[in-house]
Amino acid sequence: MHIDFAGRTVLITGAARGIGHGITRAFVESGANVIATDVLREELETMVSNDGTGRLKASFLDVTDRASIDAVVGRIEAEEGGVDILVHVAGGVLGQKHRPAEEVPLEDWDAIYDVNVRGAFSVAQAVIPGMKSRGYGRIIAISSGAGLGVSMTGIQAYASAKAAQLGLIRQLAHELGPCGITANAVAPGFLRTSPDYERQWASYGEEKQQAVIRSIARRRLGKPEDIAAATLFLASDAADWITGQVLSVDGGH
Repeated sequence: MHIDFAGRTVLITGAARGIGHGITRAFVESGANVIATDVLREELETMVSNDGTGRLKASFLDVTDRASIDAVVGRIEAEEGGVDILVHVAGGVLGQKHRPAEEVPLEDWDAIYDVNVRGAFSVAQAVIPGMKSRGYGRIIAISSGAGLGVSMTGIQAYASAKAAQLGLIRQLAHELGPCGITANAVAPGFLRTSPDYERQWASYGEEKQQAVIRSIARRRLGKPEDIAAATLFLASDAADWITGQVLSVDGGH
């Protein structure tokens, strides 16, 4: 299967590190024009400076700030002709750790929801009018296996927010399908792709780490490239009749 995104414009949130970085590189290598966004300015600038294709641009974007979203999407509409493919990666646990449910401050709960759920909806809401006007679009949320079961993080808000993302994707798929727009999600297994998840992995100790690996059919942790491959497939013309779905990419966990 040959997947080519020449002429397509892709907006990626949370692009500076880990999964987002891997997805960004994969789209650029597949011919797309990519706008990589994040709150990590220096890392975005490094990505662009290391790119030799001329198809990668970067922009600061806080997905919890609607004015910031509208400004970025407005520039893309004006300069690039609009967003063809949206990949929402921004999210995570925001440095939080497991605490008993009765000890979780509501502001910490809200912070995780703001970036994972409200952020996903806000960015989608901003790009949908342009997609509708062109009769084409792909919306892909990078959720988590935590949205399908119990989160290894133990963080109640994270498990709940990732499940909420999946509900959002299903609803958008049914609403937007007649407009030529698909909406799908990828649910990765555990990856060591951020400082938060590195701390989580280190906290397990060697015995538990080996037990986690033995629980995975492929006997290895995931890599950003694994998630990128699934994302490119769902964004491609080959997946035109796939919408409202969740693709687990977890090595057979």
